Amino acid sequence: MLDIKFIRENKNIVQAGAKKKHVEIDIEKLITLDDERLKVLKEVEDLRAEVNRVSSGISRDQESSHKVQLIEEMRIVKEEIKEKEEKLKQIIEEWQKLMLQVPNVPDISVPDGETDAENQEVKVWGEIPKFDFTPKSHVELMLLHDMADFERGSKVAGFRGYFMKNDGARLEWALMRFVEDRFIDREGFTPMIVPSLLRRESFVGTGYLPQSEDDLYKTQDDTYLAGTAEVAMMGYYMNEVLDKKNLPLKFFCFSPCFRREAGSHGKDTKGIFRIHEFVKYEQVVLCEASHEESRRLHEELTANSEALLQELQLPYHVVVNCGGDLGLGQVKKYDIEAWMPSDNKYRETHSSSYFHDFQTRRLGIRYKDENGKLHFVHSLNNTALAMPRIMCQIVENYQQADGSIKIPEVLRKYMGGREFIK
Repeated sequence: MLDIKFIRENKNIVQAGAKKKHVEIDIEKLITLDDERLKVLKEVEDLRAEVNRVSSGISRDQESSHKVQLIEEMRIVKEEIKEKEEKLKQIIEEWQKLMLQVPNVPDISVPDGETDAENQEVKVWGEIPKFDFTPKSHVELMLLHDMADFERGSKVAGFRGYFMKNDGARLEWALMRFVEDRFIDREGFTPMIVPSLLRRESFVGTGYLPQSEDDLYKTQDDTYLAGTAEVAMMGYYMNEVLDKKNLPLKFFCFSPCFRREAGSHGKDTKGIFRIHEFVKYEQVVLCEASHEESRRLHEELTANSEALLQELQLPYHVVVNCGGDLGLGQVKKYDIEAWMPSDNKYRETHSSSYFHDFQTRRLGIRYKDENGKLHFVHSLNNTALAMPRIMCQIVENYQQADGSIKIPEVLRKYMGGREFIK
């Protein structure tokens, strides 16, 4: 959420940012509503002050008839206060609803565009494999080697359900141990296992509600299942004041994840690329309120994810997301996409974003500077590794002419030293 003072002073910039993100929002309407909110709030405060002033005078007044008159007058004023408070409550509810719809202002380096087709490539790494045979899809390969069972997965879990088994399960566990080894002892990162079943506040704070409610699983207890560890981790310091000397705070988080994939009807209906239930490691960072610090950390987190793909020897590219492909709160976002032979194109494995104080203002996460002044911290997040999705690119890029799958060298020690899945 943006500061209403910032919105009022920079309404043209905020409106232009919304246009760049292709978000419909009437900033003039919000400011008019805010004027009304401030006007009624002052009226209520003035009337309360009058009641307090007269009430103290009543206690000192010796003439009983005058007391009765003042008490009656104050009764009328209190009724007026009650009416204005109800009006103020309605105005604030509408104001808050509009405030939650105002998108963050994208960085000047974010390209124009409406969909992910207009994201711009900024880096390419690795060589795309050239096969002297017709390559199989990850679905064919995993069924061939009895690594997964999609039919029984659908029977038990419904659409997009799956079982990982045999070398499929071992490969996923190997990836988990691989990424843990790279991050758990990395300087500055705190390892965390975070909950996935969360109260509404953290989803509103991170911007997933109300905008993305259709993509979330909701329980009867008004709690939701998160699609990323970011949601719980950002709620960890909700309504707290942090010590500046401890910033930046860096977390390496693990959680089960759940997504309805409501907007992906007909996309990736087979296999494990787009599924409802998975596990993911996430990088989450809180830093001081500095654009330069946010930019620096954004590049650092992105480089961490790139390093993992380079160790796995998976060809990939990095794209900067256009305005229309940014979320409500993101200032800037990179997607990292590894090569998918069966699709003959790059497919997303990681995303890396920074938000300034958009999330932390909603969540009330602040810090005191050297002069004792309070600031909202800045937040960033980036996928470390999502599973089993990354296995799609691994088995496809490492497939051999005889149908076997070469195990990436960095994973072999976690799979009994084997070189191939046969």
